[in-house]
Amino acid sequence: MKAIRLWSVLSLAFVVSLSSCSEDEDPQDNNSGTNNPVGIQGKWYSSGDNVAPLLSALFGTDSIYIEFATDLTYSVEQYDTNGAKLTLSGTYTQTESNVTDIWSIEVNQTAPAVLTSEGIFKVEGNTMQYEIVQTDPDIGATPPTPATGFGSSASGGTPLGTLNIQNYVRIQ
Repeated sequence: MKAIRLWSVLSLAFVVSLSSCSEDEDPQDNNSGTNNPVGIQGKWYSSGDNVAPLLSALFGTDSIYIEFATDLTYSVEQYDTNGAKLTLSGTYTQTESNVTDIWSIEVNQTAPAVLTSEGIFKVEGNTMQYEIVQTDPDIGATPPTPATGFGSSASGGTPLGTLNIQNYVRIQ
């Protein structure tokens, strides 16, 4: 009878210890459950000369608010010069590269249309450089890589240079 009670107590202790263990964090999350932003995580704002010239020219973009959440989702509010708002959302993955301070990012947009974009970013203090292009569906754009650096994205084989570099300021 003592053996059965001991076994029951040990089994209960084992079950309790298992239930108190947390799941492993997603390696893309990078913040180890601390909710401290890592990489691109946080809320960002871009306006005026910080808006990529390509966005200003093609879409009349005036300003952008973007949040990269620690749960690997993102949301964007993009405003044009008339005040019209475009809202984008989806998921992302970020990967620290072997190039100092430059990370790779893949953005999988789910709304308003499904598409994938790839690029790079660099955070210094409360500022960020960001360069990304759509890769799926294929529009003939070549994404920048950490090795090729900022200004290396291309469209139809033509380098975009600084036209596609977005600058942000952290707002939270």
